[in-house]
Order: sequence, then structure tokens, then C-alpha cells
Amino acid sequence: MAAATAASVRGVSLYRPPAITGLADLLDRPVRERPSATALVYSADRISLSYRELHTLVDDLADRLTASGLRRGDAVVLVSANTVEFVVGLLGAARAGLVVAPVDPEWAKDQLGGRLAGLAARAVLTSPDVGVPGSWTLTVDAPRGTVGLSADAPREAAVRSADELREARGEHDPADALVLFTVGTSDRAKMVPLTDINVMAAIRGICGTYELGPGDATVAVMPFFHSHGLFATLLSSLASGGRVLLPDGGRFSAAAFWDDVRTVAATWFTAVPAVHELLLERSELDCPGPRAAPLKFVRSSSAPLNTATQRALERTFGAPLLTAYGMTESTHQVTSEPLPQHGFLKHASAGRPTGVELRIADAQGRPCATGTEGEVWVRGPAVARGYLADPAATARGFQDGWLRTGDLGRLDEDGYLFLSGRIKNLIHRAGRRISPEYVEDILAGCPGVLEAAVFALPDPELGQRVGAAVVAREGEYLGSEQVLHYCRGRLGITGVPDRVEIVGSLPHTAQGGLDRQAIRATFI
Repeated sequence: MAAATAASVRGVSLYRPPAITGLADLLDRPVRERPSATALVYSADRISLSYRELHTLVDDLADRLTASGLRRGDAVVLVSANTVEFVVGLLGAARAGLVVAPVDPEWAKDQLGGRLAGLAARAVLTSPDVGVPGSWTLTVDAPRGTVGLSADAPREAAVRSADELREARGEHDPADALVLFTVGTSDRAKMVPLTDINVMAAIRGICGTYELGPGDATVAVMPFFHSHGLFATLLSSLASGGRVLLPDGGRFSAAAFWDDVRTVAATWFTAVPAVHELLLERSELDCPGPRAAPLKFVRSSSAPLNTATQRALERTFGAPLLTAYGMTESTHQVTSEPLPQHGFLKHASAGRPTGVELRIADAQGRPCATGTEGEVWVRGPAVARGYLADPAATARGFQDGWLRTGDLGRLDEDGYLFLSGRIKNLIHRAGRRISPEYVEDILAGCPGVLEAAVFALPDPELGQRVGAAVVAREGEYLGSEQVLHYCRGRLGITGVPDRVEIVGSLPHTAQGGLDRQAIRATFI
């Protein structure tokens, strides 16, 4: 039986995750076993790229990068949307033994320059639609099987030796494969180095949780320059021999989504709650119902998803919606609800650990009893060693092999994780701690509410009060008093917002979560 196939005997899964050692050999098994199978579908013309064709393009780019003067251990920055150039650029650089740092194409040029300095990057690879001065433009002509680079050698100003690169990273570690940036605005993002061991553990954990195999297909909704889209969508699908559709232009479009699903015969997809909410909002117009491809499951991650919304999505999609929890420092996934045939679906939870060890710790780092709230700590082969060029943040966030996530949560008797919110977001009102995420979850159930953000308002007597910004659903009237009346029946008096503003939209990070720094700057 192939490594990425699934079967069960009397409810016991016989699935085996794909056997890979890292990014460099990610395509090896699918190329050996199913070389003619489709790996990618891309562009408005729906061009199909087989595993053999993708492998050839990746090898060609690896040879070109090596011939240009780049050496194993050098860092390159990859700037692209979800295009075929991103996939070939990432895997080609990995095949050449380079450390790849994908970044958001929307970042300003001066911010990108700061990243180059911090990484000691020797080259910048961009897709044709991205303009970065001094970069190499990577072009892929898949029908002809050719790869092009606009430059023959790195710019002298950007050249650094491998030794200097490792010194800039803080330690000599030739095993680094990727450097990812944490979610947030670019001036707050930290650099996270990931080794091939981290990559291997993450991909095996994701594939094993959802039993991904050659029969599966998905649509790339989340950007590949963050861990959610990169690991959960792209790398896990390719490692398991599945198919990935890259939307036209490399960016998610709600209007084109269901056509994309049908085109690739998608069996699953993953997205942030904001995208799920948008698809649900548009479902009467867009969702094809029985004419859609039969989804095995849908996944939600990177931000809390309201339970009522989760159930509504399941009715709309006709498939179980599985909540997952993770972060860049853990190489994405930490926990997930299991497939229905392998466990209980506890929709208020973030699921069970997937290949990692969890600890709920008190303020002194001691383990908490089952059911007791504390900080979520994570340990395992997918957890990064720290941050690059930020020893203070590393000391705060990593302790004796444990990643201190900064999230509050508890474990129940079945090992399911229930998250309460971010410690740094807590509102302290008259000696009481209020989770804005919890209040947002209540607000999401209010009729007419599309989205809500809760934040602290300074108060000289109480310390802080509760503020809320609420977005109304299209075509519905929503007043502040209506929202407050709904909250008073469902929240304790300390949690009811003292101020509610009805707004047209809320700021989000590139990953799709609420940008709380921008929210505070806007509404406080």
C-alpha cells in the first residue's frame, strides 16, 4: 500500500503519512509512484502540471541557482502570490540547498530591505507580477517545460558568505530549510527559522490528521508566504500526492471559489474564519449545493471560529468543519478536531494534539490540573528553536524546549484543547479579567452581526472598560442598543461592552485574523 493512502479495519486507521526528510525530497515519492498525476492546476486557462513536469522544472531551477554562484546554506527571499512561480521557486531553492524566506508581496520596499539585512539574503526571487528593485524575476513556462531567471549572478551588494549568514542567524545550523515571518504587520513580525526536521514533522502531522492521499484535491485559499497556506495546503498536498488549484492571479476570489472547487474536484479546503464567513455570506448567490464537488471535510484555523457559524457552514458545505490551532513557531498545526471516523467532534474546542505534547501551565510554569485554565505550552519536533536576531523574544517565548504560546486554554478529560484567548489581549476591568475573544464569540451570534472586534478602553477608576466595533451584515440594520441588549442577556455585567460602534469594516492581517494593533489605533 502506498504511504499516503488510507484504509481502516474495524475503525482502526491503517493510514501512513508520507515518508519525507524535508523540502528537498518532497516530490520524490509522487514522481516515482504517479509521475503523470496532476500536481498543480493554475492560471485562467486551467493549465495542469503533472508531478513529473513539476519535478523537472524544480530541478532546472535548482541547477540555475547553483550555477549563478549561490551555495548551500545561503538565504534567498521569495516574493510571490500563490502562483506556479512560488511553488517552483520554493522547491527549486530547497533542492539547491538554500534557505528560503517567503514574504508578503504587499510589504513596502523599505521593509523588505530590512528583512534582507536581517537574513543576510544573497538574492531575491520574484514572480513576474511583483516588482522589487534588484531582484531576479523568475518565470515558468510550464507547457514548454522551461524556467527563466532575469539575472545570471547575485548583486555584489547583497552577497554574503554562508558563514556570515549563519552568524546573522545567531548560530551555525546548516539544517535550516525555511525562515517564516510571524503573522502581523511587517514591522512587528518576527523571523522563525525552521529545519527540515520541523518541516517533516509538520507535514506528517497534518497529513496524518486528515489522511491526505493521492485521491485528494484542494484550492489554495490562504497565502503561501504564511504557515497556514504553506503547510496545510501546499506542502501537505504535494507530499501526499494530491492536487492543488492555484487561483487565477494567485489570490483567493470568493466569486470564483466554487468554480475552482469544481474544476479541481476538491475534496477539502482550509481557510481562516473571515473567509468562511464571507463564503457563508455569499452562499445563496455562489454555493452550487448538490452540484459542488463532494467535500470530505473543511478546515478552519489561524483565528477563533464561532460555534454557531461552524454549524451553519457544515449545513451549507455538507461536510464536517474541523477546527485546528497552530502558529508559525510550531510549524503551523498544534491541534485539530479529528476526522469524524476517528474521534468526537467538539466544536467549541480546538481539537486534540497532532504530533506534539501540550502542557497547560500556571504563571510559574507548573502543569495545571485537567480543566484548569493556564497558558498553552507546546513541545515536539515541529517546534522551532527560537527567533532569528531577537534573543530577548526567544528567551520570553521558549523555555527548556517548550514554546510558550501566549494563549490561554484548558484541556478536558479527553485531551481536547479549549482556548480562552490571548494573554496580552485580556481586558482588566475592576480586578476582573475579560477575554475579548470570548465577548467577540457572543457578539458573533447577535442577529445582523457579521464580525466584531473587542478591545480595552482606558478608565481612571476601573483600569479598563470594554469597547466593541461591530460590522453589520449586508442589507441589515444594526444599532448599538440592539447589540447591547443582546449582550446583557448573555454576558456578566463586567463583560458587556461599555461602548459599541457600528463600522463598515475591520482591519485584518495578511493571514485573515483581526489586526488588533490597528484596531486599538483606530477606535481607542
